[in-house]
Amino acid sequence: MNFSTPLIPATLIKRYKRFLADCRLGDGREVTAHCANPGSMMGMAEPGLRVWLEPNDDPKKKLNFGWRLIEQGNGHFIGVDTSVPNRALKAALTARQIPELAAYTSVRSEVKYGQNSRIDFLLTGPDLPDCYVEVKSVTLSRQTGLAEFPDSVTARGTKHLRELAGMAGAGHRAVMLYLVQRTDCDRFALAADIDPAYAAEFEAAQAAGVERLIYSTSITPCDIEISSRIACD
Repeated sequence: MNFSTPLIPATLIKRYKRFLADCRLGDGREVTAHCANPGSMMGMAEPGLRVWLEPNDDPKKKLNFGWRLIEQGNGHFIGVDTSVPNRALKAALTARQIPELAAYTSVRSEVKYGQNSRIDFLLTGPDLPDCYVEVKSVTLSRQTGLAEFPDSVTARGTKHLRELAGMAGAGHRAVMLYLVQRTDCDRFALAADIDPAYAAEFEAAQAAGVERLIYSTSITPCDIEISSRIACD
């Protein structure tokens, strides 16, 4: 998935009100960027970070910049925008690049299901059970090489697990797909200490037949692509 507009580097001044971030551009100008990430962004919002912004001239948008990436000093990148995984995954699903889901020929987004919910992707194909795929963006890392989810309590995420379990119980295929938006991690674990209820609900969902897939991403200031399946601790 290519970014719509070439990204430009900046320095983070502060993130506030969850969805706003003040940044300093290379020419010294200070701008406010939209931060499309409702999570805590633990370890990802310290002043002075090198960040990458996507400019826009859309009159319908209140802000002229969107915060897309964090560039770490070791050459690795972190994807900030939680909407990116859905866009990148849709492209991969349509191209049938996810081996575990490649048999499906139809990909539909944001389909209503369960109790007033929408599934990220509903996959269908001849002689195959319908497959409900929920996607979560993973950005937290508190140990070297280990990505974790969630980074804060997520009642919405817990609800999604219950809905997936219901689909599995009804005879459909249900998949919880975690997309790690960090290039410095090759392992994954649930952050049960941050949200014990989510971790418990996940165990129940897995027992009900919900599958878990975890994929890494390749990230540059030009694009974000789904990479390879990674291990779970």
